[in-house]
Amino acid sequence: MRVEFSYLAKQFGECGDILEAIRKVVQRGDFTLGKEVREFEEKFATLCGTKFAVGVNSGTDALFLSLKVLGIKEGDEVITAPNSFIATVGAIIACGAKPVFVDVNDEYLIDTSKIRSAIGKKTRAIMPVHLTGNPCDMLAITSIAEEYGLFVVEDACQAVSALLNGRFVGSFGDAAAFSLHPLKNLNVWGDGGIMTTSSEEIYKKLLLLRNHGLADRNICQLFGYNSRLSTVQATVALAVLKNLEGITQKRMTRAIFYDKNLSDIPEITIPPRAQNKNQVFHLYIVMAQRRDELLEWLLKQGVDAKIHYPIPLHLQPASRCLGYKKGNFPVCEKQAESIISLPAHQYLTEDEQGYVVDMIREFYRDKR
Repeated sequence: MRVEFSYLAKQFGECGDILEAIRKVVQRGDFTLGKEVREFEEKFATLCGTKFAVGVNSGTDALFLSLKVLGIKEGDEVITAPNSFIATVGAIIACGAKPVFVDVNDEYLIDTSKIRSAIGKKTRAIMPVHLTGNPCDMLAITSIAEEYGLFVVEDACQAVSALLNGRFVGSFGDAAAFSLHPLKNLNVWGDGGIMTTSSEEIYKKLLLLRNHGLADRNICQLFGYNSRLSTVQATVALAVLKNLEGITQKRMTRAIFYDKNLSDIPEITIPPRAQNKNQVFHLYIVMAQRRDELLEWLLKQGVDAKIHYPIPLHLQPASRCLGYKKGNFPVCEKQAESIISLPAHQYLTEDEQGYVVDMIREFYRDKR
């Protein structure tokens, strides 16, 4: 059996309605900030429970512009977790600021008990990462931020429609960034991103920053960037948005299946599942003993497993200038040595999931 990690061929195998909608965009020539962009922004803000949303050309730019709009600049420090995708730190560096890492907890999320000790005179913001679609403890984070006068930018790139205490991620911080990358739960046909905020001041400035700082065709109010969400991509996003609730529920169902059927394998450690959260499982990650051998075995058996992410951010070659070394964040580093991502998308069948579990059981049975 072949169990794919990517589901794009199935998701967009029949896309006649989307192509027809794109044809209308092409006929109008409405490629730049067209009406579909505005419609998607309005619907996304409603989804997240925020007043505003601003579409941009990638999740990375969503992170970058969320920091820039808050005035994060050279010499500032931004606290974040070391186990995210490189874009989290890349956005901080692009602002001229310095990322300051804090170790993570058993849920693979920033350990809020360690944040205060990382705050210094140059700290301007906290950027929690809702990794795998699992909400961070935003109540603790926003409380710390308020205590120290810091901004909060949510890296919600993997967490569209995730809930904490019945409240959507993206609505806790001063601003939040989401990715619309093809493999995200809400995806487009290329790169895309979107930011949320409930501050009208931030919203108006984001509109300028993403479009060269132009107030209209002829007046530039500030020097900004070319980071507009394409109307074509917004058209795709609107089509997928209609099915997002179903996509989310199916991914949660896949996770429940894995949790139930992997829980009795001693070599597999499933992270805690908090009762006050709806985790949307952009990724399904567990810790596995002899991880590298298991990964090789699964790939040979046709199971397209992955690792997200094998090298923590503070140990990347690009991070040498930050002065961190191995041992600085032991929880993150231990997890990086044993985490494995299993296919858990909405098109996965129960037979396919059962096969994945069977192959994991067979591997450990043979190794004991």
